[in-house]
Amino acid sequence: MEGISTLLSYILPGHSRSVTADYQFLQQSWLPTMHFQASLPRLPVPKLEDTCKKYLTTQKTILSPEEFQQTARNVDEFQLKEGPQLHQKLIEIDAENKHTSYISEPWFDMYLSDRRPLPINFNPYMIFYQEKNAAYNSPLVKATNIVISSARFLRALRAGLLEPQIFHMNKKKSDTKLFRVVTRILPSRIATYGAYLFKAFPLDMSQFENLFGTTRIPEIGKDRITKDPNARHVLVMRRGYFYTFDILNEDGSIRSPHEIASCINSILNDPREPNLCPIGILTTTERNQWAQNRRHLVDIGNADVFRKIDTATFLLILDDDLVSEDFPVLVRHFLHSDGCNRWFDKSFSLIITGKGWSGINFEHSWGDGVAVLRFCQDMKIDVSMRPHFHPEEQAHLPSSSPDVEKLDFKIDDVVMESVNRALKEYKHWTLERLTTKHLLHNIFNKKQCKNAGVSPDAIMQLSFQLALYKLEKRAVATYESCSTSAFKHGRTETVRSFTEQTKALCKAIVERGTSNVNNKEYKKMMIECSKTHAMLTKEAAMGQGFDRHLFMLKRIWQKYYDGEPPAIFKDPAFTKLNENILSTSTLNASVVMGGGFGPVVEHGYGIGYMIDDTDLSIRLAVASYKHNRDASEYIASLISAFEDIERILLSE
Repeated sequence: MEGISTLLSYILPGHSRSVTADYQFLQQSWLPTMHFQASLPRLPVPKLEDTCKKYLTTQKTILSPEEFQQTARNVDEFQLKEGPQLHQKLIEIDAENKHTSYISEPWFDMYLSDRRPLPINFNPYMIFYQEKNAAYNSPLVKATNIVISSARFLRALRAGLLEPQIFHMNKKKSDTKLFRVVTRILPSRIATYGAYLFKAFPLDMSQFENLFGTTRIPEIGKDRITKDPNARHVLVMRRGYFYTFDILNEDGSIRSPHEIASCINSILNDPREPNLCPIGILTTTERNQWAQNRRHLVDIGNADVFRKIDTATFLLILDDDLVSEDFPVLVRHFLHSDGCNRWFDKSFSLIITGKGWSGINFEHSWGDGVAVLRFCQDMKIDVSMRPHFHPEEQAHLPSSSPDVEKLDFKIDDVVMESVNRALKEYKHWTLERLTTKHLLHNIFNKKQCKNAGVSPDAIMQLSFQLALYKLEKRAVATYESCSTSAFKHGRTETVRSFTEQTKALCKAIVERGTSNVNNKEYKKMMIECSKTHAMLTKEAAMGQGFDRHLFMLKRIWQKYYDGEPPAIFKDPAFTKLNENILSTSTLNASVVMGGGFGPVVEHGYGIGYMIDDTDLSIRLAVASYKHNRDASEYIASLISAFEDIERILLSE
């Protein structure tokens, strides 16, 4: 490692702290970043009979006996008639595209073709922990260090010095020098299989190239993604205005902390009042409408402004006017805000408030949580452990910097009218329709779950189901996201966490209540719930779920065949299963205090959750549309469910 650092210090020009290899790269991995990419296994296509069987097993939990009988007949017919033909076509398509996975391009298309607005519907958010030293939470200090650490991550990624993403079954045995030496010797085409011998599993890193310099561009019918792999500038928004400055020099090296801080300080000192025509609000609108408005903006002379926005490495949002530290306020702010100081099309936006609260809001079509969480984890730890700009240095900054470029949109009456309409509609959407609730609950923890022989994630999913069962006495379609990044160009698979075992336990608790006698029986049932959940999670992670397979078979029918679609896809039960009333995702990063997303259907809940090892607490955020579902009522029921489950966990 020292040899790499020494070599790079000779290659890089100059000798100041700003251009040493130690400053330039967040990591200097012995293993090249993409070392395992060529040998990653391909995402398997499940067997048709397995998919149909798993589909029916899941449907049985949410359908009436009469509905299930009809669905079973449709599935039987599908297996005899259209199913084998569609499955064979998928096998052929997969064989013709060995460079990727069968789900990759269609999944991109699914996102890019959806015409719904990005905020709430798609863009998730995460809020980071504050720095322990309050002086480092100053907006200027925090923003400068976040930009520097992000640039250090970017440079390590571009140079191939970022540590490859690897899941270690036992870090003591595989996260070692021996592992790195052995796997580095192996050619890339077989390196992954060498890692398997250590029970270490390299993950797909193809999405990482979309982190920086990427923007989703609105188009009529289907959006597109644009990338600039050589981008050097950052986009900054404050009070609805746009600014840009270079964070990298012409030779690709990171500019000094003083230079970056000077640019940010210059923007923070801009005395302009909030923009009366905040163009960013247009990114909150329906995609075809936004495409039309963007085309008009280009036509009246804003092509160069868009070029700067689209090609920026990332977006830094300075919300220094927000000084509230009330967490419910922060949740709404990082999820959607008022839309005036946002550009939801950027690959990701780093947000800093007036009290130094920081977090991320990211566009979802280009990639999933694996890449974003890795970036957030590495970047935020670097900010906390190795800050490169310090509070006492603020006094030595100029009040303005000639390196900052202001990007001013040319507007006309058409633009002004569109902006005013978007402001009104977004306010109605976020303030009058949407409700968000955050819960921090010190109750059971990971250790208690493991001592009881159950998976913490399975218990969280059971809690979500029990809370809804207490309210409605029924099962609903439930989505838990599971990454398939162990495979080349894998995306996600669905864990259908409401099972027959879960349903039986929820029904028993609601109808019979908890007691010393009942809890012994419930604990055995809980263990069975956990075993089933673990099996479903493993199947999903190994590409053996059923949702993506059926998604592809339906898509193939729509693309290649005419006439009436198969009965399985016309079945109301198929629609019902894909209207996920409970949409859930866990956030597994030590730097994240909380996070979440909006409901995916009008009558659903969006639930982001985590069990924190540090303070033994459960953290979660719930979002719903208040005229359809009540997030407050659900949170109250969830607390009751947690208390029931704790009693069962602690029973002898």
